[in-house]
Amino acid sequence: MKKSHAAVLVGAALVLSACGGGADASDERTDTKSVGIAMPTTSSTRWISDGKSMVDLFEAAGFTTDLQYGEDDVDSQVSQIQRMIDDDVSVIVVAAIDGTQLTGVLSQAEAAGIPVIAYDRLLTGSTDVDYYASFDNAEVGRLQAQAIVDRLGLETAAGPLTIELFAGSPDDSNSYGFYEGSMEVLKPYLDAGKLVVRSGQTSMDQVATERWDGATAAARLEGLLTAHYATARLDAVLSPYDGMSRSIISALQARGYGSAQPLPVVTGQDAELESVKSILAGQQAQTVFKDTRELAKTAVQMSEAVLAGEQPTTTATANNGVKDVPAQLLEPVSVDAGNVQQVLVDSGFYAADQLAG
Repeated sequence: MKKSHAAVLVGAALVLSACGGGADASDERTDTKSVGIAMPTTSSTRWISDGKSMVDLFEAAGFTTDLQYGEDDVDSQVSQIQRMIDDDVSVIVVAAIDGTQLTGVLSQAEAAGIPVIAYDRLLTGSTDVDYYASFDNAEVGRLQAQAIVDRLGLETAAGPLTIELFAGSPDDSNSYGFYEGSMEVLKPYLDAGKLVVRSGQTSMDQVATERWDGATAAARLEGLLTAHYATARLDAVLSPYDGMSRSIISALQARGYGSAQPLPVVTGQDAELESVKSILAGQQAQTVFKDTRELAKTAVQMSEAVLAGEQPTTTATANNGVKDVPAQLLEPVSVDAGNVQQVLVDSGFYAADQLAG
């Protein structure tokens, strides 16, 4: 376990006391708690919400905050984290753009005695990660796949029904957990022939979507529709993220789905406002809600514990390729038109009037 920042603060205070406190305070470490928050992008409303929640909660807990967005540029995120280290923050919380590309700057944080918490996305290939706050990623995938099973009635349907598969960005370790969880549920129906992937594209390298980009997903779907569904109906699309789902639905609508024939079952994740509206409008079938307010609370609790020299509460470990990172994994919730009010409005995540427009 690395030396805690709190221990460094105590040591500095003792030195000041022994010297009569005459040193220039600007040259010494103070007891102010500070956190650097490195987020991946503002292109998703989910990450904007995460950033706001963490700033609010950290500041309520007495931290000063430095929130930075890398805008999907790894070099920018590395530079932002480097500045946080240079500014001697107490702890760094990182939602990585590419969790494999931060080993160098993480080692600098380790050398500076600054704890690092991986937020939602696991930081891989580095021993310099202290804790991981996220959701049960495999369960996210299982919920998405179960929504397809239920909406298509696969338990009793004779089949075959058709599906095309999409996964998240290959540089995001969560993408693999989501996809593996989905396939855990879908595989029996694929093996039995009740579900058919007409394109034959089922491996991660075939279905992954760089940077979770909606336009990339839509372009791939358009190609699949042209090649494999000119005279056949597409019944379901496994989509791992709402931003992709909305682009997928637009591509489907351009081919007559939603007018000449019903839209396929399209899944999603993050309960983004526009996708929740789409669900209520009968377009997107489902999303997975991950309460970012609770995840932010977890990051704050971890930070406070580690700075106090205590072990944060954890429920699991996540292997990042070189170490088992202690993790707190929260439970996601499947949302469709039937439980939007209960899950999203009654909990205060959205106001009812936000969903009306």
